[in-house]
Amino acid sequence: MRIIIYSLIILLATAFLAENYVNADTHHKTSIPAITNTPLLVADLSKDLIAITTRFTGAEVLLFGSTNGIGDIIVVVRAPESQVVVRRKKRTGGIWINSDRVIFKNVPGFYYLAATQPITDLLPETTLKKEQIGARYLSMKPFKSVSEYQISDFTKALIRNKEKVGLFNYKFNKVEFQNNRLFRTKVNLPSNVPTGDYIATTYLISNGKIIERTDTPLQVRKTGFESNVFDFANQHPSLYGIVAILIALAAGWFAGVVFRNV
Repeated sequence: MRIIIYSLIILLATAFLAENYVNADTHHKTSIPAITNTPLLVADLSKDLIAITTRFTGAEVLLFGSTNGIGDIIVVVRAPESQVVVRRKKRTGGIWINSDRVIFKNVPGFYYLAATQPITDLLPETTLKKEQIGARYLSMKPFKSVSEYQISDFTKALIRNKEKVGLFNYKFNKVEFQNNRLFRTKVNLPSNVPTGDYIATTYLISNGKIIERTDTPLQVRKTGFESNVFDFANQHPSLYGIVAILIALAAGWFAGVVFRNV
C-alpha cells in the first residue's frame, strides 16, 4: 500500500514540475521582443485640408519625411483631372480671332514637381512617362485624332498657360535633405487652385529605379457661405435660378425706389 501511495506522490510531483517548466518556457519565448524593420520611406503633409473661403489668397503646405539614408527623392502633387480646351489665335484683318482648337482630356487641375536632382538624372524616360513624372511626361491626350505636330504645339501651349497662372511648374522645385535622412519641400497653392481630392506621391529613387513610394491625400475644399451657395447651385439648379432671378428683381426694385426718392 505504501508503495502505491509513494508512486502516486512521485507522479503528481513530476506532473507539477513539468507543467511549471512548460509555462516558464512559453513565457520566456513570448517575452522576446519582436524585430521590426525600419521603413525605407515615410512621408506626410503639414496639412491634410485646405479650406477655400472668400478671403483665400493661396496656401503653403509642407511635405516632409524620412528615408533609411539612401537614394534621392521625387515629389509629385496632383489635383483631379478634367478636360481643357486650348485655342490657337490668328490675325485676320488686324484682329486676333480664335482659329484651331484641341480638347485635351486627363489634364490635372494642379501639378507640382520637386526633386533632389533633375528628374532626367534620376530616372530613365520610360519610367518618367509611365509614372507621369514631370509636366512634359503627362498623359494628356486629345479627344480626336490630331497630327503629331499639332499635338506638340498645343501641349506646349497648355503647359505654358497653366504655368503662367501658377497651376503647373515645368521646372522642378528643390527637395531639401537634412542629415541624409530627413527631407522637406514646400508646396505653394495659388489662389485659383481647383477644389478636389489631391494626391501627394513621394518616390524614393536609387540607381535609376523606384525602390519605394508613398501616397498622401490632400483635400482642397470650399467652406463657409461660398461653399453653401456652390452646393445649393449644383444640387438644386432650378431653385438656384429662381432665387437668383428674385434677388435680381428685388435689387432692381430697391435701386429704383432709392433713385426715385433722390
